[in-house]
Amino acid sequence: MTKLPQWRDYVQAVQSSPRMAPAPRIIEAGGMQIDLTAQTYSQQVVDAVSALLQVRHFDSTREALFNGEPVNTTENRAAWHTQLRAPRPIEEVVEQRKRALEFVRRSDSERRWRNIVHIGIGGSDWGVRLVVGAFGYAGMWRNIRFIANIDGHAVEGGLAGLDPRETLIVVASKSFKTAETMENAKRAIEWMHAAGIAEPLNQVIAITANPEAAQAWGLQQSQIFQFWDWVGGRFSIWSAVGVAAGLAVGSDVVAGLQSGAKAMDDHFLSAPVEQNAPVQLAMAGIANRSILGYGSLNISAYDARLANLIPYIQQLEMESLGKSVDVNGEPITVPTGPAVWGMPGTDAQHTFFQWLHQGSDGAPVDFIACQHEDHAWREHHIQLLAHCLAQREALMHGKSYEQAVQECRAAGLSADAAKELARHRVHPGGRPSNLIMLPSLTPFALGALLALYEHKVFVQGLVWGLNPFDQWGVEYGKVLATDITAELKGAAPRATHDASTRYWIEHIRSQME
Repeated sequence: MTKLPQWRDYVQAVQSSPRMAPAPRIIEAGGMQIDLTAQTYSQQVVDAVSALLQVRHFDSTREALFNGEPVNTTENRAAWHTQLRAPRPIEEVVEQRKRALEFVRRSDSERRWRNIVHIGIGGSDWGVRLVVGAFGYAGMWRNIRFIANIDGHAVEGGLAGLDPRETLIVVASKSFKTAETMENAKRAIEWMHAAGIAEPLNQVIAITANPEAAQAWGLQQSQIFQFWDWVGGRFSIWSAVGVAAGLAVGSDVVAGLQSGAKAMDDHFLSAPVEQNAPVQLAMAGIANRSILGYGSLNISAYDARLANLIPYIQQLEMESLGKSVDVNGEPITVPTGPAVWGMPGTDAQHTFFQWLHQGSDGAPVDFIACQHEDHAWREHHIQLLAHCLAQREALMHGKSYEQAVQECRAAGLSADAAKELARHRVHPGGRPSNLIMLPSLTPFALGALLALYEHKVFVQGLVWGLNPFDQWGVEYGKVLATDITAELKGAAPRATHDASTRYWIEHIRSQME
C-alpha cells in the first residue's frame, strides 16, 4: 500500500491539513448524526480519499460484499451478513427467520421458559448481551443468564438460583465445536440431570452453522436453528443467534435492529464518498492510526444501557483489523487496527479521562449519545449531555498556559503561585474525536449504529489491504490449548514447549495428583 502514489498523497494531505474542520462537519445516516468536526480535514484530504478509494477498487469490492462474493479471501468465503437483514433475503434465510420467529411466538404464547441460559462466546455472546442490556434494563418477564467463560465460576454463577424445570438452554456456536461453549453446555446438561430432569436435551436449542454436529450431540432437527459459514461470528447477531434476544426482549426488537441495519446498508451503498458515514469514519481512523500515530481508539457511550457496546465494538474491530500482512501475505508497513477500549460516560470521566486529556499519548474518542431520554428525569439527561459535549470540547480545544494562569489568578492565587500551578493545568487539545448522536436508543438506532461500525471496518480493511473477515490469530491459540489440556490431564508434554510453559504444565500436574 505504501508504494501507491495515492497513499503518499493521502499521507501528505493529512500531515499538512488542520486538525479540525473550519465549520461543523455533520453527516446524517440511519437516522443519526455523525459529527466529524474534530478530525483532520481539508479539501486536499477529501480529494486524496477519493483517489485512494478508487485505486483500492472500493466500488467493486463493496458490490462484491453485498452480492455474496468471496471477499474473505483466506477462507474463500463470502461475508454476507448484510443478507441477514435484507427485507427479501435468499430462501434459506427466509426459512430460518420464520422458524426463529415462530419459536419465540410459540414460547411466548405458552408462557414457557421462565429462564434462558445463553451459552456461547465471542460473537455468539456479545451481540445478545448488548441487545438485552440495551432493551431489557428496566426488567423482563424472563430471566436471562449468560455463560461464556470456561471458568467454572461462570457456569456456577450462570445457573445459580434457577429452576431447571423452567429453564431453556441455548447453545450458540458456529462450529458446534467451540471448546468453552461445548464444555459449558455439558455442565448445564449435568445440572438438569442432577435436578431429576430425565430428558434435559428436550430443553435445549442449538444455533449453529454445523447442524450435523448438533444432531450428533443429540438434538433433533426441530431444535436446531441454522446460520451459514458466510456469517462471521462477530456479525452473527443478525442471524438466529438473536433467538435468545427475541425471547428476552421481544421479536419486535430483533426486527427493529435488522431494519436499522438495513437503513445503514442503503446509506453505505448509495451515499457519495464525502457524505458516506462509514467511509468517513474509516478514513479518519486510518489517518489517526497510520499517519498521526495514535495506538488506540476509545469508545465513550453516554448511555448506561450501552455498556456492552464497548466489548462488542472491541471484538468487531480488533478481531477484524488485528492483522499485519495484506491479502497477498506481504507485510503491511504501517500500523493497522488500533486497540479499542472504553466504558460508559460519565463513569469514564472518573476513570481514564485524565489520561485522555493530559497523558503523553492520548487517543481518539468516539462519543456516542442519545439526544432524547427514555426516562422521567430530564435533569439527569441534560447533565449527561452537558458532560459529553464538555469533554469533547476540552479534548478539541484544550487549555493554554495563559488561560490556566488567568484561572489561577481569578481564584485568588498570587502571581508566582498562579504561574507554578498553571503548568499542571494545561490541556494540549487538538485531540481527535467523533460524536455519534442517536435520536434515542431504539432498536432501529442500535441496528444502524452496529452496521455503521461494520462498514467502517470493511473500508479500513480494504484501504490497509488486509482481510477483515478471518481470525487466524485466535485459531492458533485454540490449537495450543487443546494440546496443553491433554498434557495437564497426563499426556506427555511436547518437547517443543518453551522452558516456562513446560515448568507450569509439570507444576500444575504435580499439584493435581
